[in-house]
Amino acid sequence: MTESVVDLVDRARAGEARAIARLISMVEDGSPHLPEMLAALRGGGSAYVVGVTGAPGVGKSTATNALVTAYRERGQRVAVLAVDPSSPFTGGALLGDRIRMQEHAGDSGVYIRSMASRGQLGGLAAATQQAVRVLESAGFDVVLVETVGVGQSEVDVAATADATVVLLAPGMGDGIQAAKAGILEIGDILCVNKADRDGAANTVREVRNMLQLGGDRDGWRPVVVTSVAAQGQVDDLVAALDERRVWLDEGDHLAMRRRQRARGEVLALALGGVRARLEEQMLGEGAADVHAVAEGSMTPYEAAARLAAEDDRMGA
Repeated sequence: MTESVVDLVDRARAGEARAIARLISMVEDGSPHLPEMLAALRGGGSAYVVGVTGAPGVGKSTATNALVTAYRERGQRVAVLAVDPSSPFTGGALLGDRIRMQEHAGDSGVYIRSMASRGQLGGLAAATQQAVRVLESAGFDVVLVETVGVGQSEVDVAATADATVVLLAPGMGDGIQAAKAGILEIGDILCVNKADRDGAANTVREVRNMLQLGGDRDGWRPVVVTSVAAQGQVDDLVAALDERRVWLDEGDHLAMRRRQRARGEVLALALGGVRARLEEQMLGEGAADVHAVAEGSMTPYEAAARLAAEDDRMGA
């Protein structure tokens, strides 16, 4: 194990923001030292990981900012991973949540990192789960993961977080109808933000009626709360998150959730390796098949079968 990686991990565990940033950059860049880094991070920390998701315009960043304030008032150290859309030119984060959370910029108990989604579906960057491991080892009490805001495809957050908050807002037309087949169904807590607006009570009633059609999730029944995050009014949301944490600590709930997260993380890494191999083959011997598909002389299914067979042969 290289001394530089061990040194970075030690400094991150001591709370050094620069070391934390470098470790997360290693994760994002797919550094060859990742196996060493993850080995060094083993056994460090046990943060409460909260996912914040919802359609664009519901106030995810504002709510995240208000949650940071609430947890800091308790003296807890808080980290924010804000997954933003990628720039089509640089691949970097198009929007910086650090700009939107300037009031916490000078607080040593808060760490905010924007991560580019880089086209990753599901609302999260591929590196998010490893970045959470870095922040847990750095001793943060709460890690808030704010997703891109792409609508009902943002379901990956449920595999990363201990508690998933789905934000809604009144006056969004058919927003609930569009969301219910996706993100609404993975929420542990459904929060109607901007509750000072007209129609908030109707939105709460619609969500509660919809939840009655479902059942418990592993013993947890989703709850509906309201907030006005722009005014810092997130007490009900924080209380619901506290209730969720107490429930997780009972019995085997937290351990089961962490096993689910580990399963998703292992699968994502394995699939990433397979995808990289296949893409390399497509640039090499498989390029002729790609051209054949483009010209219409071969179906995509035939080309995919040949690609998979070649990968099996090379791996044998």
